[in-house]
Amino acid sequence: MVSIYQILQLLLNVLFWIIMIQVVLSWLFAFNVINHHNDFVRQLVRGLDSVTEPIYRPIRRILPDFGGLDFAPMVVLLLITILQRILLPNIFASLLAQNYA
Repeated sequence: MVSIYQILQLLLNVLFWIIMIQVVLSWLFAFNVINHHNDFVRQLVRGLDSVTEPIYRPIRRILPDFGGLDFAPMVVLLLITILQRILLPNIFASLLAQNYA
């Protein structure tokens, strides 16, 4: 049971960092710090988009339109933090308590 908890925590950490890297890259693109014509950078951004877009899509449907601002990554990061710090520890603590009762 503990190993499942650790795997979920690891996956959530990886997703957190993927989103953070994507956000920073999007800012660097927006301010023309990164060359848009570099094939490696373009493929990296496309790969990160393919991982995160299915997660962002339902959140973007719910959020109102803020013009050019995209708050979906911030909402996902907030949800990941809530999962990691509140929900998962409580769920697994109750499951472990049931197994030993």
